[in-house]
Amino acid sequence: MASSRDDPLSFINPSSSPIAVSEDGLLIDPNSQIGSASGSFQNDGLLAGDGGSGNNSDVEFGFLRSEFRQSPLVGTVQIYDRHVFLCYKNPQVWPPHVEAAEFDRLPRLLSAALLARKGEMKKKTRLTICEGHDGTETSNGDVLIFPDMIRYRRLTHFDVDTFVEEVLVKDNEWQPGTPEALTGSYVFVCCHGSRDRRCGVCGPALVTRFKEEIDARGLQGQVSVSPCSHIGGHKYAGNVIIFGPNMNGKVMGHWYGYVTPDDVTVLLEHHIGKRDIVDQLWRGQMGLSEEEQKRAQELRLQLDNETNGEKTTKDRIETNRADSSGSQTQIEVRGCCQGSQNFVCCQNPSFSEKIDENSHVVNEGEVKAAVEKKKSNDKQVSKVGSKGGCTRKACAMPTWFESWEREDTYAALAVVWAVVSIAIAYSCYKQLSCFQALKRSRLICGLGNPLW
Repeated sequence: MASSRDDPLSFINPSSSPIAVSEDGLLIDPNSQIGSASGSFQNDGLLAGDGGSGNNSDVEFGFLRSEFRQSPLVGTVQIYDRHVFLCYKNPQVWPPHVEAAEFDRLPRLLSAALLARKGEMKKKTRLTICEGHDGTETSNGDVLIFPDMIRYRRLTHFDVDTFVEEVLVKDNEWQPGTPEALTGSYVFVCCHGSRDRRCGVCGPALVTRFKEEIDARGLQGQVSVSPCSHIGGHKYAGNVIIFGPNMNGKVMGHWYGYVTPDDVTVLLEHHIGKRDIVDQLWRGQMGLSEEEQKRAQELRLQLDNETNGEKTTKDRIETNRADSSGSQTQIEVRGCCQGSQNFVCCQNPSFSEKIDENSHVVNEGEVKAAVEKKKSNDKQVSKVGSKGGCTRKACAMPTWFESWEREDTYAALAVVWAVVSIAIAYSCYKQLSCFQALKRSRLICGLGNPLW
């Protein structure tokens, strides 16, 4: 059971346990104290507690801890197809295993029902608890389903079996309730402090910062943030999941790790605002296997290097942070430059050559084709000397022959034809004039000489 990963994942799918599965595939009894080989599932000092406060907690469990950003992130999300969030109470009262707690009937019954029907579900389904408050937008018993982007109101323990049967097994609507469409982006931050102190310290700080930035930017109703229970990967805290549409309108679920409060503006502006994946913090996404996640990022970075002059991922995140903080950055203008003798040559980039990073499911063939096409286009442009003031590749200076248009050819031919026609007409006129003069002279000669 050798594995570099140390945290169990709570999810339900047709081929594994719904309560707890270690990140290396080990099935775990949620009521036991058994974890993965590294033993961090029940590490002394990490599990349970109130989440800590003050500088000591931050150094030991928060963003200043020694292990922070020491492990690779990409490919740390197990593949699944659907994420179900049950709104139920708040992190302060959640037990370490809220889905199996004896006194929390609703989450326990919902988790048990999912386990019982796992072989009948067509989609690998993950169950997570998020914060719920009666009388608010997310009341206790509300169920959010992604990527379906729907909400069912007020599920009770009496309705669990029917709900699972109709909605999650048969993919139908639940008759007692009407599904409400969700819009915008939904952000979930792991704040499950009773499960792991790192999440208990980092998560609440991120939720607070998200709410502050959402209010400051007037994004209420467009971006929603909520604390959630354990999602796997304690050591990557702060852990964030963002659900929302990509450029094509398809709802995606992206996971980020090692997120700090300073990264909140980056995620809001670039991931949510511009649909750009922040690769420095990216763990993976819903719907992709671990290998597919790694390959997707490699292809994104390959294309990014081709188009941005070998710019590294670290440079990208630092630039994003600088942009978000309002500092001035140099804007790189590509595709148009001024050559020698004030000749201006512009090359407009084609949108067909770009890969939409935020379509999020990257097709390897399309990316490679785009890269090859980009290389082919680059071979057709030449470098202009420094005297011309252009530091990037530019279009070659056109010759008189290359700039000759078809219309110019037609016009030249018309002129030549006109000249030839005039010459021919003038020649005919001269010949006719000579013939008439000769005829007159012969007539005169014939009248003066009868012997003619």
